[in-house]
Amino acid sequence: MFSGILESLWHSTNRARIMETAAEGILTRDEMESRRLLAAEDLQRGLSQSQVARKFGVSRTTASRWHRALSGRGVEALRKRRAPGRPSRLSAEQLRGVAEVYQAGPRAAGMETDRWTTARFALAIFQRFGVRYDPDHVGRIMHRLGLRERTRTRRHTPEVIFNPVYATGT
Repeated sequence: MFSGILESLWHSTNRARIMETAAEGILTRDEMESRRLLAAEDLQRGLSQSQVARKFGVSRTTASRWHRALSGRGVEALRKRRAPGRPSRLSAEQLRGVAEVYQAGPRAAGMETDRWTTARFALAIFQRFGVRYDPDHVGRIMHRLGLRERTRTRRHTPEVIFNPVYATGT
């Protein structure tokens, strides 16, 4: 029943690699879906929820949840779904406007400096669109729009000068 589905999602050559990552908890959404579908196949073959949990490195609660979904709504219940999250408070047109505000620079938005900070950019978005965002979230918006890299700059500390006079304790 699942063979066609599983072949497209789970190649036998990748299975060992993916199972190694399962222990580390670093699976992609496709890999998680494949794992659920394989577990469904095992559950339908008669393996217990505990056996499935051990085989796939998940809790018995997770295996039970998979079994309940499979019994109630079938295989489709185990497929990946889009995780929608909260809808954006800005429309697509407004997001383009946000990019234009950024490109115009802080001075054009009424700031006194030439450098954007997330707090200044949040203020500019509020002034232009009337939508208030936390500065941390504004950083994510900037990254998503490709306006800046998501990197933290490390401050360079000057080399400490070693003075042997203090090292000897005299």
